[in-house]
Amino acid sequence: MKTVILAAGIASRLRPLTDNTPKCLLKIGGKRILEMTIENLLETNNSEIIIVTGYRENMIREFVAKRFPELNVTYIYNNLYTSTNNIYSLWLTKDAVLGDDMMMMDSDIVFDKSIITKLVRSGRKNCLALKRHEVHDEEIKVKADSSGRVIKISKEVDPAQAAGESIGIELFRKETLYDLFRIIEKKVVEEKKVNQFYEAAFQELSDLYTVDTTEFFCMEIDTAEDLTAAEGIVLSHISQK
Repeated sequence: MKTVILAAGIASRLRPLTDNTPKCLLKIGGKRILEMTIENLLETNNSEIIIVTGYRENMIREFVAKRFPELNVTYIYNNLYTSTNNIYSLWLTKDAVLGDDMMMMDSDIVFDKSIITKLVRSGRKNCLALKRHEVHDEEIKVKADSSGRVIKISKEVDPAQAAGESIGIELFRKETLYDLFRIIEKKVVEEKKVNQFYEAAFQELSDLYTVDTTEFFCMEIDTAEDLTAAEGIVLSHISQK
C-alpha cells in the first residue's frame, strides 16, 4: 500500500505563521506536523510515502531528508498550487499509485496512529475516518446511509443530516482507484474543475464507507486557534505516557 500526503497549499488562514513556512512544518508539542504524520505511518508499517508539494517545497524536502534520512519518499510537485485545489494535487499522483492500494491524508492533521490501524482492519474495501461531533459550516461533513455508505460528502451537507466530519484520512483498494481516477480525470481534464475539493470525486463512488474513529484524537489545523488547542492536547497526551 502506498500513502499519499497532500502538502501543496499556502495556508493563508495561518499567516503570518506560514509566511515563510509551509503549514505541515509548523510545530506542535515540539514536533512538526509532518514529522508526527510520518512517524505514525512508520509505526503502522506504512513506509511507501508519496508527498505532493507546492508552497515552499524545498523546505519540506530538506526537513524530511534530515529527519528521516533512511526514508525513500516520492515527491510530486504541483506547480499550479496557487491556482488549484486538492483535487488537482491528488490527480497528479495517478501514475504513482495505480496498481496498488492507496491510503491518503491531508498534511495538516494531527492524529492518533490508531486511526490508521482501524481503517486497515475495518473490513471495508474503501473507507474514510469519521469523527462524530457537532459539525459546522466549514467542516467537510458526511451524510451516510444506515450501513455507513457515503451518500454525500462536502461542506454543503446539512449539519442536521450529517453523520459527522471526514477528518481527511481515507483508504482505497487498487480496484477502486481506477474508478476514482476516471472520475477525477473527467472533473480536472475534461471539465477543468481544478479548484474543487477531492471529496467531489469521492461522493461519486458507490462503495465508500465511514469508519467511526471518534474515540481517537484527531484535529485539523486551519487557524492559529487550532494550533494552540492542538498544542495543549498533544502535550497532555505526552504527559500521560
